[in-house]
Amino acid sequence: MKALVLESNGNLVVSERVVPPAPCDPSLLVRVAACGICGSDIPRAFDNAAYHHPLVMGHELSAIVEESCTGSRFKAGDRVAVFPLLPCKKCRHCQTGDYAQCSSYDYYGSRRDGGFEEYLRVPDANLFRIPDGVDIIHASMTEPAAVALHGVRKMRISAGDSAVVFGGGPIGNMTAQWLRIHGCSPVIVVDVDPVKLKIAQDMGFTTVNPKEGDPVAAIKALTGGDGALRVVEACGLPSTFLQALQCAAYFAEVVFMGNIHGTFQVGEKDFSSILRRELVIHGTWNSKVTPQGTNDWETVLSFMGKQLVLGPLISDTPSLDEGPEIFESIRSRKRFHNKVIFKI
Repeated sequence: MKALVLESNGNLVVSERVVPPAPCDPSLLVRVAACGICGSDIPRAFDNAAYHHPLVMGHELSAIVEESCTGSRFKAGDRVAVFPLLPCKKCRHCQTGDYAQCSSYDYYGSRRDGGFEEYLRVPDANLFRIPDGVDIIHASMTEPAAVALHGVRKMRISAGDSAVVFGGGPIGNMTAQWLRIHGCSPVIVVDVDPVKLKIAQDMGFTTVNPKEGDPVAAIKALTGGDGALRVVEACGLPSTFLQALQCAAYFAEVVFMGNIHGTFQVGEKDFSSILRRELVIHGTWNSKVTPQGTNDWETVLSFMGKQLVLGPLISDTPSLDEGPEIFESIRSRKRFHNKVIFKI
């Protein structure tokens, strides 16, 4: 089978590999249909952030069942989205279904080989059926869409709450969509990239470009001087973490979603303001696949192709053969890339 392999730091190679053999534990062989590049894959590939080499990255994937196994809910030909986290099922967090906090988890695309290859073996519990009518390429975005939903669900949203998202990339845009689906209005998207802002505008969001002025002042102007009641930071920059706090209204909720790059510091004045406004600050990590029926993944798949719109976010659908070139283009920012999904 064909695979895009990170042989060493910065060295991505397309090569032939053997289809993974059947393990001792029951699992299904799936044929990967599509797999997205996550922002975390760039430092993993180029900044010595991989757990080991060689490594097949890719944890945002959809697939088609090739071979089922005894007792599985799925049969050959079924379309599925793959939850990439493999929990130990033994620690106290696993006992409550909080698999993202598992003390000894495995993970497709980082700790073990992932979806930038043609075939994977996946436990039945990690598969979610893709509804009829949902594009299988779009279904590969279930993982990041669930991350966005999980963060939004931290907040106590009421219809008509003002909201702002720092970051107009795929995660930020999907976060804005979930805020709107939950009843927020207006929903403001903040970014410096004019293409991402145009995508957000075309989808009906209010936008703010910090290159054109103070984003905190702009957000307060758009919310009658009060600031936003629901704020999500989805960039990971120290400056936007602080701006997220500064633009929040009294009694607002702030969700820190972005992976931090650098040192985030809060000065005395801003910290005192956090206390006086009685802000609630949430951390969020990954997503939940419990409880059955209402978890983040099943909810995402039920909204996909309806209120959750993904097509405009996809900028590239390369083949695996184009993998080394597209990764280098993303790293060097040779041209605009939004959501890049390998069609496998």
